[in-house]
Amino acid sequence: MLFLAVFLGFIAENIREHYVEKQRAKEYMESFYEDLKTDTARIVSFIDFDEDKIKGLGHLEGCYETIVNNSSDDACMLDIAKNTAINRPFIRTERTLKQLANAGGFRLLKKEDADSINSYEDAFNNFQDFQTTVYQEAQNNVRNTLNTLENFKANAQMFKALEGKLITVASFTKENVTAPLLFSTEKSTLNKYFNELQLYYRVNYNHKRMLLELKGQQMRLIEYFNKKYHFE
Repeated sequence: MLFLAVFLGFIAENIREHYVEKQRAKEYMESFYEDLKTDTARIVSFIDFDEDKIKGLGHLEGCYETIVNNSSDDACMLDIAKNTAINRPFIRTERTLKQLANAGGFRLLKKEDADSINSYEDAFNNFQDFQTTVYQEAQNNVRNTLNTLENFKANAQMFKALEGKLITVASFTKENVTAPLLFSTEKSTLNKYFNELQLYYRVNYNHKRMLLELKGQQMRLIEYFNKKYHFE
């Protein structure tokens, strides 16, 4: 009788632990689901930001011809300066992913759920590598070369126009930046700068494309988990 009681207690404890782990796994999935919803809402502004930059850099060839032929006609450089002022790398919400990794929570998940999360992690990590290397390097190159071309007075006026404000494509205007934008019109440096701008344009185009792909993966995961677990 004692053996039977111990055996039944062992079975009951196993059943309880299994139930607790199943509930914990569902909580992880719901938390990750909420993180995905947060990110799909946030990512839209990053896509729009890239779209504005791409539009603002869509006249590079015409601007180059204008500057080369008449260095004093530098109005087109204003759009270029304000559309290369900053990058906005997208960072995902990592609350649940950190919990899963640190607490060994992946072992509690069903294989198909863990595989879907790992696939998303792989896609984001590749995207993050692009952001920290190609994406940032392209802007660094553009910024460094502009520093050799840009008139300090114009640069100072741009800063004053931005003090206390979020940088947007509307921040720089001819009303608040009246000094000539170019200090140097040395043609080889101009050519280098516009080649870097052309690469920066392509890099931002690819950044936007990757953001759209990431958003699509997020939306598919949201649909998958909602259909499976009925979170809403």
